[in-house]
Amino acid sequence: MGGKMDNRKTVVLAGASGFIGGYFRTRFGQDGWQVRTIGRTGAGTGADTACWGDDAGITRAIDGADLLVNLAGRSVNCRYNERNKAQILGSRVSTTAELGRAVGRCSAPPATWLNASTGTIYRHAEDAPQSEQDGELGEGFSVSVARDWESALAASETPLTRKVPLRISIVLGPGAGVMRPLANLARLGLGGPMGSGRQKFSWVHVEDLYRSALFVHQRTDITGPVNVASPDVVDNRELMRLVRRAHGAPLGLTTPAWLLELGAVLIRTETELVLKSRWVEPRKLLAAGFIFRHPELGSALKDITGRQA
Repeated sequence: MGGKMDNRKTVVLAGASGFIGGYFRTRFGQDGWQVRTIGRTGAGTGADTACWGDDAGITRAIDGADLLVNLAGRSVNCRYNERNKAQILGSRVSTTAELGRAVGRCSAPPATWLNASTGTIYRHAEDAPQSEQDGELGEGFSVSVARDWESALAASETPLTRKVPLRISIVLGPGAGVMRPLANLARLGLGGPMGSGRQKFSWVHVEDLYRSALFVHQRTDITGPVNVASPDVVDNRELMRLVRRAHGAPLGLTTPAWLLELGAVLIRTETELVLKSRWVEPRKLLAAGFIFRHPELGSALKDITGRQA
């Protein structure tokens, strides 16, 4: 796998089996890139696939590539018991460290390494947007995972490779798991505000996530963490109004926090996913001139539900 077979640019996607990874794999292919993947055993086949734990295979996959994008990490849509916490943390930190060792062994390492992180790293913020420059980091399990994730990236010794953590907000797109429960609530007549309804909802359309990844790779002057979120941040009340509109549900009852806690236990998830106020400001992207294709939530939801239909 090492070296170039042709003049096409080469991207290595680590953790390409999920919703975002599958979308990236398709879009990079459409844009003429050669795509190599790293994943779990059996996650892919062929010469352009390597598996976690195969140090030599991972190094061969990365050697000679132009860009490395790491999206690996198990879903956080689960109860935070000790077993799940360990898997959430390990699936992010260990894979990042493994990639760092592989990049260090490359004779022709990639110019750019984009590593997923999360906008959840910032504090619960209803009062002010959180930018890369002046955002305040939060506390709790999700924040500690994000910190350790970014620390593993920073600790990797890759002097010839620019490393950028992408602090990604909630990703929306056809097949994205995050919208299903909200759509189901709307259809059941429970698509009203959740909790106070004041908590902010930072999001990004998957196409803009892909385009921002390309943009950051091409803009070598961008360094350090990059917030990837639409500039159109809405509160939960507005979010649920737009979800109801997209799914043709005229009415939606308010769901108090205590009922959400009860429901979260039943469907094995955490209320943090809907009650934490995420106000992520994409200051670096906007300052560098990035233009969002889907900047407004209402039209983004119409685009997504239209494609699903």
